[in-house]
Amino acid sequence: MARAIKHKKKLFIFDLDGTLADVYTAIERSLNFTRNILGYSNVSYRVIKRGVGRGDRLFIEAFFEPEDTIRALRIFRKHHKESVMRYSRPMPFAKQLLRKLKERRKYVAIASNRPTVFTNRILRVLDIRKYIDYVLCADKAKRIKPYPDILINIIRRFKVSPEDTVYVGDMAIDLEAARRAKIDGVFVKGGSGVVKEARAYRKAIIVSSIREVLHIYE
Repeated sequence: MARAIKHKKKLFIFDLDGTLADVYTAIERSLNFTRNILGYSNVSYRVIKRGVGRGDRLFIEAFFEPEDTIRALRIFRKHHKESVMRYSRPMPFAKQLLRKLKERRKYVAIASNRPTVFTNRILRVLDIRKYIDYVLCADKAKRIKPYPDILINIIRRFKVSPEDTVYVGDMAIDLEAARRAKIDGVFVKGGSGVVKEARAYRKAIIVSSIREVLHIYE
């Protein structure tokens, strides 16, 4: 278990995919459906999982030829609206952590590179929207992670200091965004990220389970 830190936090910001929500099957179904429609072969679950986290536009560009990306994105998004409702699952201990944070009167926010419409669908189907005070996604910010814009805007909204804030994610881009925003970054294993990349951020905390977050900052 990660070490405890004396400085308690007021604002807990979370990434979504791979951190609070397991949406990889939904993404795999939507991507391969789109690829089949456009005459491409299937891509493995493992490869798809590693490609998640940088927003759906960049995700689609990685799996299609340039001339197909606009149509592919349109097909993918239409299919994905339904697949996230069917295949999304909470990551282990995510609900319990969110509930305990709210019991302790902490601010809780989501910072995701996903478009807002999909984020809200996932939060609703997982029944965790009631624990979230604020959601800010890539389509509402000028720049996506690893730029810190989303995180900085959330911090300003709650009028707390960077020292009172922590960002929890599953990829190196989450840690980079946290570093640029001058807030604590926590890397959770089991998502799309690689532990070796996370270890390059010496100030970051690496945990095996999201439930450790509460013990670190209690």
